[in-house]
Amino acid sequence: MPSTLTASDLSDTEDCPCPQTTPNLVHNLRHDSSVLCLAVCHQTESVYAGTHDGEIVVWSLATFQQVGKVQAHKRSVLSLFLTSDGSMLFSSAGDPIINAWCPSSLTRLYEIYSTYDVGDVFSVAYSSQHDTLYIGAQNTSIQWVNLQDPRNRTVHDSSTHPDRRNHRFFDSRAVGGTSTPRRNDERWTLIPRAEKVVEIPAGAIQMFAHYGYVYTMLIAKGSTVLVDDDEEVLISGGGDGTIKLWRLGGSGTGNNNNEGEDEGGRDGGSDDREPGLDELMVLGTDDAESVMSLAIDGSFLYAGKLRGIIELWDLDTRSKLRVIKSHKGDVMSLQMGWGYLFSAACTGTASKHSTVHYGEYQTAQAEHVSQKYQCLARWKAHQGKILSSIATTYNGRQYYITAANDKDVSIWRIDSPSAAQQGEAEETEDVMVTALQEFVSFKTVSSRPEFAEDCHRGATFLGSLFKRLGGQVDMLGTSSSPYNPVVLARFSGTLQQQQQQQQQQQQQRQPAKRKKRILFYGHYDVVPADQRKGSKWATDPFQMKGVNGYLYGRGVSDNKGPIMAALFAVTDLVQAKGLDNDVVFLIEGEEESASRGFKETVRRHKDLIGEVDYILLANSYWLDDEVPCLTYGLRGVLHATVCVESPRPDLHSGVDGSHMNDEPLSDLTSVLSKLKGSGNRVLIPGFYDNIFPATEEEEVRYDEIARLLMRRRGEKGPVEKVKQALMARWREPNLTIHRYKVSGPEGSLVSSHASAHISLRLVPGQEVNEVVTQLASYLESEFDKLESDNTMTIQIDNKAEPWLGNPQNEIFRTLEEAVMKAWAPVFQGREGEAGKTTTDEVPRRPLYIREGGSIPAIRFLEKEFGAPAAHLPCGQASDSAHLDNERLRVLNLMKSREIFATVFAQL
Repeated sequence: MPSTLTASDLSDTEDCPCPQTTPNLVHNLRHDSSVLCLAVCHQTESVYAGTHDGEIVVWSLATFQQVGKVQAHKRSVLSLFLTSDGSMLFSSAGDPIINAWCPSSLTRLYEIYSTYDVGDVFSVAYSSQHDTLYIGAQNTSIQWVNLQDPRNRTVHDSSTHPDRRNHRFFDSRAVGGTSTPRRNDERWTLIPRAEKVVEIPAGAIQMFAHYGYVYTMLIAKGSTVLVDDDEEVLISGGGDGTIKLWRLGGSGTGNNNNEGEDEGGRDGGSDDREPGLDELMVLGTDDAESVMSLAIDGSFLYAGKLRGIIELWDLDTRSKLRVIKSHKGDVMSLQMGWGYLFSAACTGTASKHSTVHYGEYQTAQAEHVSQKYQCLARWKAHQGKILSSIATTYNGRQYYITAANDKDVSIWRIDSPSAAQQGEAEETEDVMVTALQEFVSFKTVSSRPEFAEDCHRGATFLGSLFKRLGGQVDMLGTSSSPYNPVVLARFSGTLQQQQQQQQQQQQQRQPAKRKKRILFYGHYDVVPADQRKGSKWATDPFQMKGVNGYLYGRGVSDNKGPIMAALFAVTDLVQAKGLDNDVVFLIEGEEESASRGFKETVRRHKDLIGEVDYILLANSYWLDDEVPCLTYGLRGVLHATVCVESPRPDLHSGVDGSHMNDEPLSDLTSVLSKLKGSGNRVLIPGFYDNIFPATEEEEVRYDEIARLLMRRRGEKGPVEKVKQALMARWREPNLTIHRYKVSGPEGSLVSSHASAHISLRLVPGQEVNEVVTQLASYLESEFDKLESDNTMTIQIDNKAEPWLGNPQNEIFRTLEEAVMKAWAPVFQGREGEAGKTTTDEVPRRPLYIREGGSIPAIRFLEKEFGAPAAHLPCGQASDSAHLDNERLRVLNLMKSREIFATVFAQL
């Protein structure tokens, strides 16, 4: 997590101060244990992390979601190495086992071990030229093995396996004593069985490769004049402070063990089937500071050492060219990327330095950097020790990824001059997320007067964004209106395709098909978020943050994220010249406050808004986190306050209480008790008369949803019970008494005033104004029966009509096709046992659902413009809208954008 640098974090040279600037933090990938090493695979578009718990965790670079996890080792994973072709991922750990994994399936391809007690394996490297794996170990040796040589294969239960052979220290015992019990952990049973087991030959070892642990290794090609341009060499760094270059496939046996035997008593020098290592050069013999990390750039080698030192070596001349003081703490990771040197230290800081790189980035750097090896940026990247980093380019975006023992993997966007030349397609996705981040920063809480200015600033930002992206923008409202403005933005479709169709239709003497106008409704206001210390928000609710594939922030799901997805879907079509229909955005700022003033504003500016053919909104969520839905029905709502008042002031119940006095709270309680009867049935006469009965098709929908919920969410059956519960929430009305309020202070009082807030959820067939009349008439009738000298009043606070769409109309059919295209994997069966495809849990299409909540504007817009509406839920059930830690999955945001583009283009 980025934070302000402290003086103790910095150790600049006097002539080269380093700017304390932080690059854009794109996303955080969070795990439940420390992350020690990283790898990135472009074939799978994934980042791999080795953890303290011995796991390899995989996240998607596209969505930042966790897409895989495997228990890889018994101890902490210390090193990951991906082959250049992306076919194998090697891992080593604080145990003597090295594994090779399939990056796409996490299948354990090879289990590799040495016959020596090597201790921890700190580093691994793989030569594709020699098809050979090299390991750097705690016992100061470098060992190697050819994975394709059948002579190196052994059986799974070999007696020489480290788990089965005696350890000279831990398994030793005195006469009559016992050996140390071996640790066992239930997690170890989760380690997959390897397809093949490989034993490193006894002779394939360079004993005392360093006089210290072999902390780091890398494979380089043609990095010195001592080898051919396309020849691979191994470079290793050790705890003795030296750096060594090794020729691969050398003629020597490589075994320095004077006794000529391995630790099991076998002849180590007699096995010459593995090519050895020839030492080409040794650097740094005058310095015993451990080499913790290495990076290569042509013939220039960078070595990260203790106390923040980075050494630059020229491998052609074997000379140390420069010493860079980069950090105060040990330099744990070095990466070359885009002509820059990136370093990360145990203090949690990361740095970016210019270099004398003469590759494809030479021109860009020469124009913008006046001094080579100048520190261009340093920032506090983590609250713990950074243990690994990697530089990679994904979809034209330059990412520097860091991992630390604070359990975070941070993905930083590195802007360089060459990055500005990337294509528009890659940039628009970043622009959308950046725009959403700024949109969320406005505290557009419509229910709080203190946020009135923020609401107007949020509306202004949205209007400016619409205008910048090509929309014709108007802010609807009047100077006398106390409510937040409505943002109107119109995007005109191109007529080219329309004109071609008209010409064809005229030739065929058919009526010309006119351009359609689609109105997208949304709201920029949000509900309050508790920012006080001790609140349940894990992050600042108005500073959007990405964690594990989700964007967290107030309004990110309800409703700012969907607005951004719809807007950038239009820009995608405009850029592709595929926007043939007009798209009108109508975004209000009072939805969370009963859409105050919205109806009046729309009616006043109806001519400016223009005709509308379809209405689309995206303001709700799926039933679960897996299956996309389409909403075709919402309940309406009627909020009312019932008040009973006495002609007398507040009285003391002991001094003045008497059966001769009618008490307001008693009268109110008596009247409200008549509203509901047995089984919570509302007793208002005529309340249920006009409700539409369930059709056969609707019954089938509820049956399908009930069965799916029982399978996926473990809902307790039988199916009929789950179905009835859904119908009760979605298509049946209800009445709720929310709270009472009385006059006077707390104590033994007879309050002169008592009121209660009630709400009625209405369903299609019930007209809200008719229910208002029924409610008032019934309450007044019951109150009259009391013959009380108190008075009762009924105040209607707000109301919204129920809405029922037609799932068979064109906009729903188009939405269904778009959803099935965007979320195709959800609607396809998975491979089960014996290669059979399982379809019992796979939905055939999006779930058509109704909801118990209300959106005041939707039915009003349908009536006002005479156009059908459709509702696309963008978020998942776990999005926590209106709650703490509101979030929206990155994948859902991108898929929603794709769906909107399809709908806007095809309607």
